Amino acid sequence: MSEMTLPTPSELRNQVPEAMNVADTLHKAGFKAYFAGGSVRDMLLDRPFKDVDIATSAGPDQVEDLFPHTHAIGKAFGVIQVVEGEEVFEVATFRQDLAYQDGRRPEGYKPSTPELDASRRDFTINGLFLDPQSGELIDYVNGKLDLAAGVVKAIGDPDLRFREDHLRLLRAVRFASVLEFEIEAHTWKAIQSKAPLIEHISVERIQSEVVRLLTESPKAGDGLERLRQSGLLRYILPEILLCIGCEQPPEYHPEGDVWTHTVLMLNELTNPSVDLALSVLLHDSGKPATRTEEAGRIRFQGHAQVGAEIASEWMMRMKFSKALRENVVGLVYRHMDMMNVPHMRKGTLRKIVARECFEDEVELHRIDCLCSNGITASTERLLEARVDFLKDAALPKPWITGKELLEMGISPGPEMGSWKQRAYDQQLEGEQENADALKLWLLNNLQAESGDPSKGNPS
Repeated sequence: MSEMTLPTPSELRNQVPEAMNVADTLHKAGFKAYFAGGSVRDMLLDRPFKDVDIATSAGPDQVEDLFPHTHAIGKAFGVIQVVEGEEVFEVATFRQDLAYQDGRRPEGYKPSTPELDASRRDFTINGLFLDPQSGELIDYVNGKLDLAAGVVKAIGDPDLRFREDHLRLLRAVRFASVLEFEIEAHTWKAIQSKAPLIEHISVERIQSEVVRLLTESPKAGDGLERLRQSGLLRYILPEILLCIGCEQPPEYHPEGDVWTHTVLMLNELTNPSVDLALSVLLHDSGKPATRTEEAGRIRFQGHAQVGAEIASEWMMRMKFSKALRENVVGLVYRHMDMMNVPHMRKGTLRKIVARECFEDEVELHRIDCLCSNGITASTERLLEARVDFLKDAALPKPWITGKELLEMGISPGPEMGSWKQRAYDQQLEGEQENADALKLWLLNNLQAESGDPSKGNPS
């Protein structure tokens, strides 16, 4: 790693002027004011950073008196949000935490010194301070040494750190994955022994960490593998563990089992959308449940639909937004469609390239092929078709909507999506003359395929 240096005070005034204004105000009032934690770490690593947190010797009341625009959201824990221009900064009093009772946050705090404040933080690489007035690095925990060594190490007793805040278990893995660091041996052992504690953390906080690991890591597959080895994955997404040892036909998947395939695909991602990252993670989750082998032939009949159901159930459990869940479920459900691109009619191909999620869909297909048989010709054809489509007029509105399918007895979910798509295919290919003819086609096919006379009869 190259020599780590910090910006000078004059450089900081250009880079983070609002943060410097807050620090200046505290300093002029006679208080210490240091930049703290992640921003200092990322400055030393020459990485972009989003937020500058400020630690100070001023108490919360004093901070509120010094600044005209504040929010007292974290005041019980010594933290005041200060609004400076269009930026919001967390300004925290140097403190020691009182006892942790819920594995999430302390009961309160007591004012302390910068050294003791550093000692209560999670990892050495996050326990650094920068005095913005002098440009001096203040390092009570040997964080700079661990940054140089590429190590995530708990401050003090790792068992205690993880008992205090159970989310730190997952944060350690996320930091190691995003920074491509190793986890120090005692810290790693503590993570493995304390992994069950992650069940006591809210799913929203877990969701955020998982998404960041998948979307910010240079090799998200290695991060997923580390999650597995830590023992955390069995409490976060146990369904995906069934992919381990689920063998695939070697003529199509020389890379190995479904788990290996998924890890390789995640490692191919570069700054992915959340939708794409989650769909890669879950796209083959239905294979273990659908695997059959007959006369030496391995098949996964219907695995895309089963995977879509697994994706939907997990994302509901993890409280992802409805819109994101629907997008990911759709990507998983349709991820096999593009295998037939060479044989598709022009109308069907045009319909695929017109989808709003086309970029994610085609990238999912590309790396799916790249990490299996390596044949990506269909991707190239799709991209060419996309260019042609953008030159042409937009696709017509569908004649059949979800509301009409609901009236025909189809429940929301993958089945409805399938029928909606089939109806639109009929429309685009010119198989039905008008909306009434298409509706009649739907009614007949719904009854024939379900064997239920009530299906297809509007309620």
